Amino acid sequence: MTSLDSAHPLAAGLTAASRLVRSYQGEHQEVTPVWFMRQAGRSLPEYRELRVGMRMLDACLDPAMASEITLQPVRRHGVDAGIFFSDIVVPLKLAGVAVEIQPGKGPVFERPVRTLDDVKRLEETDPASMDDATFAPIAEAVRLTTAELGETPLIGFAGAPFTLAAYLVEGGPSKDHIRARTLMHADPEAWSRLMAWTADISGAFLRAQVLAGASAAQLFDSWAGSLSLADYTEHVAPASARALSHVRDLTYAVPVAPPHVPLQASVRQDGEPAVRNVPLVHFGVGTGDLLKAMHEVGADAVGVDYRTPLDEASRRLGHVVPVQGNVDPAMLAAPWEVLAPHVETVLRRGLDAPAHVLNLGHGVPPETDPAVLTRVVELVHGWRP
Repeated sequence: MTSLDSAHPLAAGLTAASRLVRSYQGEHQEVTPVWFMRQAGRSLPEYRELRVGMRMLDACLDPAMASEITLQPVRRHGVDAGIFFSDIVVPLKLAGVAVEIQPGKGPVFERPVRTLDDVKRLEETDPASMDDATFAPIAEAVRLTTAELGETPLIGFAGAPFTLAAYLVEGGPSKDHIRARTLMHADPEAWSRLMAWTADISGAFLRAQVLAGASAAQLFDSWAGSLSLADYTEHVAPASARALSHVRDLTYAVPVAPPHVPLQASVRQDGEPAVRNVPLVHFGVGTGDLLKAMHEVGADAVGVDYRTPLDEASRRLGHVVPVQGNVDPAMLAAPWEVLAPHVETVLRRGLDAPAHVLNLGHGVPPETDPAVLTRVVELVHGWRP
């Protein structure tokens, strides 16, 4: 186990008592915490103004800009967490992979990875060699952000190994990830080595964010919904566990009796401070059948997309796992008299789990009216069962 620096927001007591962190740790909160995936970005006019003339990956690697973009939705909406502004392919770019994000299309790779020789070419960059200097822009952006956030937690994130591998094999976005799934079965050695490499890249990216000040971390498996449970369990889950192992050992001592925390939550029976790990969340799209397996890779909480009701998700998870989600993003464009009852239904269903963090069942659509998100936050914070 590795203890976080005493100045880290969790160890210093700034965020350990926050609604978000305690919910991820399974403690039900009277006021449900809320944040939105892709809350930082295209739906905000201030983001579009700031990004004029700058490419996406350049913005991600500019610490001051990445920090400002992360902070924008926190200021505007009053959400309970910032989500670090970056992209899942950033660690690939830092590892020397030729990738660019094309507007309207997504990440596009100069050389797809489809053979064992291609994987060996990737392995020429050892993820273990990606040191503090490699991740310096990321760490600086996190430090700038947490200095402004104060008691509001920052969530770090990374793409799960399968999603990164799928992008690399396909060479860009895909609807069915057929090439990636073919490689999985046609060349098990190439697949295994590719998954190990992407797991260590993602894990290093996550660890850099947490050590710099993130109070939680989320692993996104955007494309895992294309897999069967058998394929996920055998060919993907071990790599996701490997990615999370890079941050699973990071712990902090809960400050004794921090504000708003019951004494029993902050100290052990012997009077010593309780030691907790940095909370980890695992989210996937179209992964209703994989929820239990996704939890078992080492996550503390599980994100649920809009397809599976939260009470059903909690049942599949044995009613013992905190859940996150899962307002349908399509509802954000509906009239308020339609959206509000939908949000309240999600909140009620979330009561079936030990704790619930309200979020969307996917990301904020770029055409979303920001005022609607602010109104949703106000509704959630004012809602009581």
